[in-house]
Amino acid sequence: MNPHPTLHILNKTPEHPRYELCMQALLPSDTLMLIENGVLSIAGAQLEAPCKLYGLKADIAARALDTLYDSSNTVDFEGLVQLTQKHEKVISW
Repeated sequence: MNPHPTLHILNKTPEHPRYELCMQALLPSDTLMLIENGVLSIAGAQLEAPCKLYGLKADIAARALDTLYDSSNTVDFEGLVQLTQKHEKVISW
């Protein structure tokens, strides 16, 4: 188990090279936060993250993806701030 769980904030679509790098870096103890165009990764293909996964509500709504996200896996901006406070490391992809 990773003693220092990391929050990975991903704003890239699956076609972007950094998307795959992010997926390869995820550990079960980490958290993946999808923002901006990163929320599109849930559409079209099955996203299989080995860790907890959240999407930013505002970005999901802006892209009309509300029906693809379970409400328990979405956070607002305040929730995003709380996630950054809970994790020792934050990596933006």
